[in-house]
Amino acid sequence: MAERSDRVRRTSAVISERFRIAPHKGRHEAVVHELRTRPAVSELHFLELLELTRLIHAGKLSPVEVTEAQLQRIENVDADISSYAAVSTDSALEAARQAEAEIRAGRIRGPLHGAPVAVKDLCWTTDAPTTAGTVVRSGFMADEDATVVRRLRDAGAIILGKLKLTEGAYTDHHADIAAPKNPWGRSHWVGASSSGSGAAPAAGLCYAAIGTDTGGSIRFPSGANSITGLKGTWGRVSRHGVFPLAATLDHVGPMARSARDAAAVMGAIAGSDLLDPTATLAPVPDYLAETAKGVKGLRLGIDAKWLSDVDGPAGAVLDEVRCVAVQLGMDLVEIAFPDSRQIVMDWFPQCGVEVAVAHEGTYPSRQGEYGPSLAGLIELGRATSGLEYQKLVLRRLDFIGRVRRLFEDVDLILAPVQSFSAPTCEWMAGLGVNVETVRRLHQYTSPFDSSGNPTITLPGGFTSGGLPIGFQFIAGHLEESLLLRAGAAFQEATDWHRRHPQM
Repeated sequence: MAERSDRVRRTSAVISERFRIAPHKGRHEAVVHELRTRPAVSELHFLELLELTRLIHAGKLSPVEVTEAQLQRIENVDADISSYAAVSTDSALEAARQAEAEIRAGRIRGPLHGAPVAVKDLCWTTDAPTTAGTVVRSGFMADEDATVVRRLRDAGAIILGKLKLTEGAYTDHHADIAAPKNPWGRSHWVGASSSGSGAAPAAGLCYAAIGTDTGGSIRFPSGANSITGLKGTWGRVSRHGVFPLAATLDHVGPMARSARDAAAVMGAIAGSDLLDPTATLAPVPDYLAETAKGVKGLRLGIDAKWLSDVDGPAGAVLDEVRCVAVQLGMDLVEIAFPDSRQIVMDWFPQCGVEVAVAHEGTYPSRQGEYGPSLAGLIELGRATSGLEYQKLVLRRLDFIGRVRRLFEDVDLILAPVQSFSAPTCEWMAGLGVNVETVRRLHQYTSPFDSSGNPTITLPGGFTSGGLPIGFQFIAGHLEESLLLRAGAAFQEATDWHRRHPQM
């Protein structure tokens, strides 16, 4: 623990010197407490969102300057990374000017005010097309913002643009659309489907992003790009204006550089919505305040057998997480996770039926404009009978109940993001030919879309080749606060989330 704390202090000292700021007293983070001199805007692209807005709200930085710097960085860097589907230059600068005027007048809306962020190109916006990573929806302009976008704007965030994703938010990028690249290694998987939402924050192209998760689509890119991703309880964030993949499996959530940043974004976007009757009516906690509570006494469930199906680097990350958890005062509890092999395989026809419904206006009538992966999923759904579908529903309900029982004995469950660390793009391209490998990819992600449980993905280390490895905590329904507390505590004790790719 002493070595880890020393590493955190060294990291804080390096960042403090780089930006000429003093560390926040009493916290293991390079948060601004007192500026000795104004930092250069061009050096701020890897700050955490809350570090940035603290500077902005103190009058040390201008939202307009920061936004202009982000737009310039997108122009300079994103030709290589290809994370943006559309950049909303004019509306972003207009929002930045408004934020600057309000902040100067002392009207600070909250922790996101003045922060440049971006959203997955499933989310309707009135200032850019929403293509959902498809050709078939190319040029679609919404006449209103998605609820999640509107809430970000209401919180004072500046929307830089729309981030790329796989076709229709399923497995593969459409062949006619350049896929995002992993800023840590261009030949390695960037994650799916929120690929742009993972690459852009990692590359310093926005301070947070919105992603969606139906089978792992916040968690895969968060792990692959070494950022923090929060998949809330199903219904915790409104899905109004977010083009569906599979309505009962889709989750909307933040992807950011730290758990505290994710907490700030979640606090702005969560809550009930008259436009989405499926959004939960439960009140929204002060997630950011909750991150200060620590984790002492929380019970962390671990199923050693379930976790054994991982490669060496992923296993080493899980071992370190267990050690840190104990040092932070958590209690480790042995559990037996329900057999999820069938629920993982059920996910595909379940998702297929729902995506077939989502695309029935354009498939099969425009089948030729679809890529093979998304078309194959739709065909699977269309071929699933009513009797087969009902069996899927019943098995899913049984699994939900079994997972719910686990949280009578524990507060959180530890899991990897996937069984194998940092796969290459070439390896992933051949994934579909091996059913067992597909199951192993999904075994720690899709079950929690089926059950609707919230999860947080955190950076946990690197392979010997310098590629990121993530891990996740899972909580009971509507227990996002516990996840954010655990994420913040882990990131106080480690510095994995403060490492950035060499661009």
